[in-house]
Amino acid sequence: MTLAILAILGGFILLVWSADRFVDGAAATAKYAGMPSLLIGMVIVGFGTSAPEMVVSAMAAIDGNPDLALGNALGSNIVNTGLILGITAIITPILVQSKIVRKEIPLLLLISLALGYFLWDGALTRVESILLLVGFFTLIGWSIYSAMKGKGDILEGEMDQELAEHAMPIKKAVFWLVLGLVLLIVSSRVLVWGAVSIAEALGVSDLIIGLTIVALGTSLPELAASIIAVRKGEHDIAIGNVVGSNMFNLLAVTGIAGVISPMTNLSSDVLSRDWLVMMGLTLALLFMAYGFRGAGRINRFEGAGLLVAFCAYNVWLVSSVI
Repeated sequence: MTLAILAILGGFILLVWSADRFVDGAAATAKYAGMPSLLIGMVIVGFGTSAPEMVVSAMAAIDGNPDLALGNALGSNIVNTGLILGITAIITPILVQSKIVRKEIPLLLLISLALGYFLWDGALTRVESILLLVGFFTLIGWSIYSAMKGKGDILEGEMDQELAEHAMPIKKAVFWLVLGLVLLIVSSRVLVWGAVSIAEALGVSDLIIGLTIVALGTSLPELAASIIAVRKGEHDIAIGNVVGSNMFNLLAVTGIAGVISPMTNLSSDVLSRDWLVMMGLTLALLFMAYGFRGAGRINRFEGAGLLVAFCAYNVWLVSSVI
């Protein structure tokens, strides 16, 4: 038990550090390759911030723990929307001006509904998982198109500023890209082992561990990135990271895990509790941030509401296993 706890703590620390190095290296390498700043922000950074969830869920599925993988995906979205945006908005109200980010929020809602439809029968088959991955690659294509057509979007200016602050020589960028990816895999393997061991020792399901401990740990890069972004006035990067990560989680993280190990006999709580809470938070995000009559805005009061909803959900989870 002690070794498992140390594995989780060490895995989290290494995961967060390696994810940060991976994103910086990938973004700098893409810039040297001539990729536009807006495209780097939408695809490279979005993919990088979801890399911990992708690798952890893939490792869990390979080890025969698909429930842990699904819990990680759904739980990470709940953490991203409830905890991360909640805390970020309380620190500094988030102003959403980017037209691209505002288009992504309704798209996130549609993807969430599609996943709910797939989970309706209590399973996620390999065919359904492949369809999620097809949706993921379609999303990448749409992101590339939006980035090429979105010249002048406010998100582009914020991304230019970020890339300038994290500029590095090409050799250093490639070094951090490769090392960050290797350490992501190693730390994810350690984290999954520790999480499964804790679940077995406490007698709780892999799903619950995925929804709580693992989801919180793999979402730490987004928390740090969002807080830093709003403190620098880069509001659209803050919310764009969360929305992009949420879409990647539902399509790529769940899809990869389901292709490796199809999910059968899922608990009814997945749909009636976890997916429902995720949908509720996504709907709240739509009404707060979309900006039906102009720029969207998540104020401190709304941020507190998101945070209260996240805390209430976790109390619900704890009460379900006591």
